[in-house]
Amino acid sequence: MISVDGVAVEFSGRTLFSDITFNINEKDRIALMGKNGAGKSTLLKIIAGVDKPTRGKISAPGNAVIAYLPQHLLTEDKCTVFEEASKAFASVLNMKAEMEELNKQLETRTDYESDEYMTIIEKVSELSEKYYSIEEVNYDAEVEKTLQGLGFVREDFTRSTSEFSGGWRMRIELAKILLQNPDLILLDEPTNHMDIESIQWLEDFLINSAKAVIVISHDRAFVDNITNRTIEVTMGRIYDYKVPYTQYLQLRKERREQQQKQFEDQQKEIADIQEFIDRFKGTYSKTLQVQSRVKMLEKIVPIEVDEVDTSALNLKFPPAPRSGNYPVIVESLTKKYGDHVVFKDASITIERGETVAFVGKNGEGKSTLVKAIMGEIDYEGQLKLGHNSMIGYFAQNQASLLDEDLTVFQTIDNIAVGEIRTKIKDILGAFMFSGDSINKKVRVLSGGEKTRLAMIKLLLEPVNLLILDEPTNHLDLKTKDILKDALKAFDGTIILVSHDRDFLSGLATKVFEFGNKRIKEHFEDINGFLRNKKMENLKEIERKAK
Repeated sequence: MISVDGVAVEFSGRTLFSDITFNINEKDRIALMGKNGAGKSTLLKIIAGVDKPTRGKISAPGNAVIAYLPQHLLTEDKCTVFEEASKAFASVLNMKAEMEELNKQLETRTDYESDEYMTIIEKVSELSEKYYSIEEVNYDAEVEKTLQGLGFVREDFTRSTSEFSGGWRMRIELAKILLQNPDLILLDEPTNHMDIESIQWLEDFLINSAKAVIVISHDRAFVDNITNRTIEVTMGRIYDYKVPYTQYLQLRKERREQQQKQFEDQQKEIADIQEFIDRFKGTYSKTLQVQSRVKMLEKIVPIEVDEVDTSALNLKFPPAPRSGNYPVIVESLTKKYGDHVVFKDASITIERGETVAFVGKNGEGKSTLVKAIMGEIDYEGQLKLGHNSMIGYFAQNQASLLDEDLTVFQTIDNIAVGEIRTKIKDILGAFMFSGDSINKKVRVLSGGEKTRLAMIKLLLEPVNLLILDEPTNHLDLKTKDILKDALKAFDGTIILVSHDRDFLSGLATKVFEFGNKRIKEHFEDINGFLRNKKMENLKEIERKAK
């Protein structure tokens, strides 16, 4: 059991949270929830030992292993996949290297009676006891077996980590975690940049192989599938629910309703007492009663109602100018990079008003086809855009295209027209820009803030063909819901490249699956596609077994 005991974090005179206390037990699958800025990532880093709290402590058995997967992976790309995965055993291998170095010193030194010599002997003895108590393992064989289990082939082992997409980098980090056999896995937004198959693999691993897990994620379906406990960080404290995410939402709603009633009852009680004091203050015969009620007021502990976002901003895209019947027609399209074929002889037709999803493993050509539609790359075959097609494009690197010299407010004010100009601050607030942050220059924004700002720009431009490439990365659940509602109300055509099943659910009515150098059309929504895909996989496994 790992315990978080009385943890508090304070900085610049502000308390982020205080007296956070809970235990983490084996088989716990905990979703750490709360609004942006509540302190979720900070708490995760403290449990991981990356940051230290202002007060309080994390207690764990001496041999407990806590593995932490941050939002941003592999900041350096100077090693191969195999070398990176082998870092899982860094502490053991460093211990062995230190022992060998100390033994060399003992062989060459002759000051047998000195304090330094005796200190080295004690250190070697201490390290040897630790090292030889660890079960003997063929580390190279374990790394090889784990990487292959995660879908890497032997040829990948010597490739640089820089050659891999976000989803595969995530698997390299997960290989390191798996090799450590940790007692607790901490994951901060693990599904960003992962394709649907990678997410399904991660779910299976966490449910069936992990001992205990704490996860921060804006992927509602992912959180629902893996968790059995939800801890909410709000207003500097926590609420611990022994239920999965969806049940937590209902319990939280009931809790806040109860708090609101208690708050209103208390306000009435305070008003009644204050009225008595005001009415009889200075009346000699009521002096003792007035004093008694003054003391009553002083003893009342105010009931706080937990913060809840009551904004109901209803964003809408401008009406889509009418396009031709078929905004996108692709015939016998082939794209190669040298000898590498991304897809071959692909043919798809997208009708006016359709919302379609591009899904498939990373590297199978989803973004490549989008770039072909945008005219950013060359290709073989035919690709036609329909009459009067006006494209609104959100690329994964869209944030880097913003004017860095403008402020947040100026960026939106420059393109907003009509009545929407009166609601710019409301729109910015819905996307987590409020107060002084609307006057920040774009250049000082984080990657996530730039992504949200680029998304707002897209919401305000009149188009009839929206192409969104991974639009939900960095968006919290509320912001994703705002975007999803706006897309549902959009009367043009939409192409969504996304791994977020919950976001795609109820939006996409057709799925184009990218894989094996082909693009396959499925006339069903994302839920039907995933159900059928799992059935196909089961049949394939059965055939192999036979």
